[in-house]
Amino acid sequence: MQLFFNKTIIKTFVLSLLLFTSNASFALDPNNLFPKVKLVTSMGVIVVELDSIKAPITVDNFLKHVVSGEYNNTLFHRVIDEFVVQGGGYDTHLNEKKVGKNIVNESGNGLKNEKGTIAMAKETRPHTANRQFFFNLADNSSLDPGRSWGYAVFGEIIEGQEVLAAIAKVPTSNDNSLGWYDVPVEPVTLISATLLPAT
Repeated sequence: MQLFFNKTIIKTFVLSLLLFTSNASFALDPNNLFPKVKLVTSMGVIVVELDSIKAPITVDNFLKHVVSGEYNNTLFHRVIDEFVVQGGGYDTHLNEKKVGKNIVNESGNGLKNEKGTIAMAKETRPHTANRQFFFNLADNSSLDPGRSWGYAVFGEIIEGQEVLAAIAKVPTSNDNSLGWYDVPVEPVTLISATLLPAT
């Protein structure tokens, strides 16, 4: 009986430790359902409020990259006025950042790709979002789910809309060496991304 009791305590402790470690690695505070992240860019500060009720997996994934510093000193490598500003995937030398596991597509959560929202970029296949994100510069209903998967929105800008508007107007060109279109001529950098304290 004593042996069984001790094994039960040990198992409970190990499971609790694993759960704590898992939660800590994703940095999602279960009591903060709408975490805020401060993005310091080379053109000003943007603050986003995330929705972990409607997009828990996506918010978890984004915050993991924020708290680990993975978004610091990255580029907004794709800027299309009246459409999107995309970043999070390349360093300031246009080298691709390390890619982790893809996440489940939460595009059916009811949040729309409206102006001022933040969403996850993906490949054509539905569950391929990873670390790149984008801001919607217009109401992009074509990115919402319909008869096919859409792009998962997981928050919105609450401060710094004017900064995003300024980024949207920077001159861009085609980068033939990389095979990319709409790359800013002068780099626009995400200097740091910081999870703000819960209020």
